[in-house]
Formats: sequence, C-alpha cells, structure tokens
Amino acid sequence: MKFENYMTLEFPSKSSNEAFARSAVACFAAQLDPTVEELGDIRTAVSEAVTNCIVHAYPDSFGIIILRCRILKDNVLDIVVKDRGVGIPDVDQARRPMFTTGGSERSGMGFTIMESFMTSLEISSAEGKGTTVHMRRRIQRRA
Repeated sequence: MKFENYMTLEFPSKSSNEAFARSAVACFAAQLDPTVEELGDIRTAVSEAVTNCIVHAYPDSFGIIILRCRILKDNVLDIVVKDRGVGIPDVDQARRPMFTTGGSERSGMGFTIMESFMTSLEISSAEGKGTTVHMRRRIQRRA
C-alpha cells in the first residue's frame, strides 16, 4: 500500500519508553490535523500496545519493541507495534475482555481498548517468536 509519510522507532521494553512511544506517535499523527479527542484515542491505543509488549512479551527480561507509523491515503494513520517476545498462545482468548495473564493488577482490557479507539485492529502472534499489533485510524478531515 502506498504511503505519504512514515517513521520507524526501535526501543527497549522499559516502562519509561511507553510515554515516549505514545508521544512520538501523537507528534507524527499531528500532520493529519486530528482533533484532541482523536489524538487522545491514538495515544491510548499505542500506550496499551506498548504496555502489552513490556508486561507480557518480555515478562522476565528486556527486549526490543518496534513501532512503525505510516500516513496512508484518505487520511489514515497506520500503526504497527511489534515485539520478538514469548508470543500469545491463543489470540482469540487474549482478545476477550477481562482475560489477562498479567496477574490481578492487570485489567485484561488492552485489546478491547485498542479495538474501541481505532478504526481497525489486527493481531498476529507465534509462540516464542513474538506478536504484531496492527492498528489503523481514519482521521476526519476538517474544513
């Protein structure tokens, strides 16, 4: 698919990088002139995806998170968050609201939140190889 602009970031799965990732995506998305609400939705979805990598993909160590954003035609922001961690054994189960492998302090709502704030959400994963979360958000053009 042809894109108008793109960026790629790679960073360690440290919790301090979650805020960096969501801010970087928000700055990149600003060129589409989103509303404050749209920008908030994007930041939240990216935060959830990156936090999943930090908490679930690399539970006992640090690993690499790859974040790619593209501007596609028709004012679409395309976001990919990828890790090379432990993977998800059952993606359908993981997508169910309230399901978590992260302990009692986790809500199990990450994928549900991403899905509700983005136009589309796709998740692919292989045990021992990692997970890719692919999100898109169409930004409404303003007059």
